[in-house]
Amino acid sequence: MNIVDRFLKYVSFCTTSDENTGMTPSTPGQMEFAKYLAEELKSIGLTEVTLDENGYIMATLPATESDRPTIGFIAHMDTSPDASGKHVKPSIIRYEGGDEHIDDRYIGQELIVTDHTTLLGADDKAGIAEIVTAMEYLLQHPEIKHGKVRIGFTPDEEIGCGADHFDVKAFGADFAYTMDGGAMGELEFENFNAAACKIRVHGYNVHPGSAYHKMVNSMRIAYQLAVMLPRWETPEHTQEYEGFYHLIGMNGTVEETTLSYIIRDHDRARFESRKRELEHLVRKVNREFGEGTVEIEIRDQYYNMREKIEPVMHIINLAKEAMEAVGVTPVVKPIRGGTDGARLSFEGLPCPNIFAGGENFHSRYEYLPIPSMEAAKNVILEIIKKA
Repeated sequence: MNIVDRFLKYVSFCTTSDENTGMTPSTPGQMEFAKYLAEELKSIGLTEVTLDENGYIMATLPATESDRPTIGFIAHMDTSPDASGKHVKPSIIRYEGGDEHIDDRYIGQELIVTDHTTLLGADDKAGIAEIVTAMEYLLQHPEIKHGKVRIGFTPDEEIGCGADHFDVKAFGADFAYTMDGGAMGELEFENFNAAACKIRVHGYNVHPGSAYHKMVNSMRIAYQLAVMLPRWETPEHTQEYEGFYHLIGMNGTVEETTLSYIIRDHDRARFESRKRELEHLVRKVNREFGEGTVEIEIRDQYYNMREKIEPVMHIINLAKEAMEAVGVTPVVKPIRGGTDGARLSFEGLPCPNIFAGGENFHSRYEYLPIPSMEAAKNVILEIIKKA
């Protein structure tokens, strides 16, 4: 199966993750996709293919030369809950320009797009397709010398849980790469420090006709708290190394309102300061409306992998050399997000991030340039050859 057909098959699976189920994987579609992938990996000839009860897949491409390091390649099976991933209708177009959602540098290229009712799923099914296709190529070309390669596919990366049950020891790689970046050339070993925050506001409801000095409207209190945060420290007003507070969900009645935030910053000290600021605002609101009116829960998700990658920068240099060898210009920049690799780096598996090729991730306007996907596959092959 070629890489395009493989990707188109993958996006037929609905694998949207859901942070509210409390399960791993968080949605049944991910396990359905995992079972399909496990059988595919066996069918192309990989060994040691495992699928555990939490939906994690691992597999091995055996070494042809045993004195080389063991390299891993990792991608995630889930898609973002920011847009629907159900009944994806992809199509292939030759882009001739004129679409405000598509960069003009892709004029003349073939792109995989959606009908704009769902996301596409290139994040990260493109990464999976690239890895599987590269493994199939190496199995079909035994004359290419390489060390042992380990493959890992994870659930629930989009809700910050992709590394929760990843067994680094069982994976057994010396280092790895996540194929989870965006546009062609991206190579990333810095990411946000990240936390999720739930704020619950408790109110008191009575008939509005007799509410004087009785009603406590939780939605109004929640709104008051939300506007106390600096309006310029939001995703739409920040770039590069600037951090933010991002309100991603708001659900409420007079009786109770919940605010869901994510907190992001590349700098660890500023990250900790942002968490303290939210806790300070909650205390301030409670002083006004009464202790217990507002509750806050903050959960760290992952940290900036830079401190774990800097001691092993040869793996970044290897990726750069591989890109240049296949005609791709490396674009080294910080991730304004995170990957499984961030947490895995802190668990003993250095794991920078390489482009998967897609654009407009988490959006109904997501698209995937086919040449970028082919280039990512070639980078994987070159890394394996050079290692």
